[in-house]
Amino acid sequence: MPRSTSAPARNKKKKKILKEAKGYFGGRKNLYKTAKDAVETGREHAYRDRRKKKRSFKNALKEAGVELDPKALADLAVRNPEAFGAVVDRAKEGLAAKSG
Repeated sequence: MPRSTSAPARNKKKKKILKEAKGYFGGRKNLYKTAKDAVETGREHAYRDRRKKKRSFKNALKEAGVELDPKALADLAVRNPEAFGAVVDRAKEGLAAKSG
């Protein structure tokens, strides 16, 4: 029986990481170890910031003076998209005023 190795699986794993690191600068896109670190850090930041984004939207609504709870906003988005769009625009103005 021929000897089995983990080479194909290992190469596939490396290829996946290097593909995800495409567009990074320097060795972060070419070298496996550095690319792996960069990709892991990127994933951590993406995970964290998906939650942070919701907080910033909530604060923008508060800054704009919109006092609707999340359930009411969801209902508005489903039943009346135009009104929800107006609320979103108002929140964006509030966020721009806060940051700018």
